[in-house]
Amino acid sequence: MVVDADDVLANLLKNDAVARDAWNKDFKLVNDPRVTGIGRLMRVTSIDELPQIWNVLKGDMSIVGPRPVTPHELTLYDKNVGDYLSCRPGITGLWQVSGRSDLSYDERVSLDSHYVRSWTLMLDLKILLKTVGVVLGRKGAC
Repeated sequence: MVVDADDVLANLLKNDAVARDAWNKDFKLVNDPRVTGIGRLMRVTSIDELPQIWNVLKGDMSIVGPRPVTPHELTLYDKNVGDYLSCRPGITGLWQVSGRSDLSYDERVSLDSHYVRSWTLMLDLKILLKTVGVVLGRKGAC
């Protein structure tokens, strides 16, 4: 990320209606000005996810599960917030292998709830296998 990334984001959202609409919809920007060139490469190749393995080893995350969210995003889970809070966030999950940033936030919430309510070891194995293809294909990465 660039220096003063929060200020860069705030300035962009204040001055660019298209970016503001995209951010308010999904909390993602296709051409995020906060991300450096090397950071963009790391995101596209998903290398930026590797440090999360430490969080798995500490027990704060799991390998498969809903992605971590900010406190503000948690409010968007509405009636599904209990599903999200009932498990540890994961490095990969149903949302990532179903379209990632190509999906709406409502679809993400729906997939997270579906994952929690229908969890099986076989589902986790399927998600792990699909993750390899998604990462190598770079589909839906911002």
